[in-house]
Amino acid sequence: MPLRPPAGFISAFFDPLNNPNAPTIGTATAGDASASVTFTAPTNVGGSAISAYSALSTPGGVVGTAASSPITVSGLSNGTAYTFAVWATNTYGPSAYSASTGSVTPAQLQRGLFAGGSTDAGAALNQIGYVTITTTGNATSFGILTAAIKQLGACGSSTRSLFAGGEGVNVISYVAIGTTGNATSFGTLTTNTDALAGCSNNTRGLFGGGFQADYTNAIQYVTIATTGNAASFGQLTVARYFLAACDSPTRGVWAGGDSGGGAPNYSVNTIDYVTIATTGNATTFGQLTAPRAQVAGCSSSTRGLFGGGINSANVNIIDYITIASTGNATDFGDLTTSVRGLAACSSETRGLFGGGTISGVVQNTIAYVTIASAGNATSFGQLTVASSRLTSTSSCHGGTQ
Repeated sequence: MPLRPPAGFISAFFDPLNNPNAPTIGTATAGDASASVTFTAPTNVGGSAISAYSALSTPGGVVGTAASSPITVSGLSNGTAYTFAVWATNTYGPSAYSASTGSVTPAQLQRGLFAGGSTDAGAALNQIGYVTITTTGNATSFGILTAAIKQLGACGSSTRSLFAGGEGVNVISYVAIGTTGNATSFGTLTTNTDALAGCSNNTRGLFGGGFQADYTNAIQYVTIATTGNAASFGQLTVARYFLAACDSPTRGVWAGGDSGGGAPNYSVNTIDYVTIATTGNATTFGQLTAPRAQVAGCSSSTRGLFGGGINSANVNIIDYITIASTGNATDFGDLTTSVRGLAACSSETRGLFGGGTISGVVQNTIAYVTIASAGNATSFGQLTVASSRLTSTSSCHGGTQ
């Protein structure tokens, strides 16, 4: 049976002899919970100019509208296959539907960002590079931060990435992760904070620990979809900086860090957690397999990984935890080399570790692991620039699932 225009359109002006002809269908391209539908406008527009074009999904009956091609249809379900038909509307009513597009399946964007950091000489960097986590290869330039910043933190939702703090600053900036371009001002942290770590779900971003006037146990939070200054959330169980974080949709977890005790005992093995949707102080989760600072964390919705870092020397350790439980971390495997000052991001299936410092030399390498299994990391590609004490986040980390 052919598609029919939506019910309820007919008005006092309805005149089927003056309706426009149907558009000629083009193609549909899947996005994250969306699709872009192209078409060619009809030559015969009827008795008046066409005022709008609309696309209808099958299944679901979701409609998107635009003044011209393409039409974006939002609110679709990732993992569901859809086709689309388009119609035109003028003063006298709707056209018939076009033919349907081929089937496309929306899916969550699988993009990871690496940003900021420092050079061998310690100069701060402002670059943002991105990778597609499901592939391998070198990072591509995304844009730049609002300033050159090292020792910053990051978190984000499936649509936005936030970058916060850094040496001597309290700035929070953001980008739309599905596009490319330079970061825009979001707000400020409660005070200048560097070497902090961020985690998030799709609604709320948290930044924990770092160095303010001293080592801090402060946790701050923002609502990712808005802009504005951070507010107090609670406290970590131990004040420290150069720590790591990971997340599930319900929990934020921090691990490791430097508590200022002096080498070789300056590193801690503490793991603690909070419930992201509430506010309050962190609760003890367990311990890493070895104390270390300048460690990087990433996660699926169920498993968190903590890789690299330094105690008396750089380490290549990767530990894992089950986020919904509590307990000590378990050995996962090894990074491709012993490195500190690295950053990590993830999808539901892969964890990526990039940058850092080895023997005083800043690195540009990215390695990856499969989160659900255990084993050593494999080479992925290279950053756009060698960077240490950088940060990373993704559109598809454990908190966004």
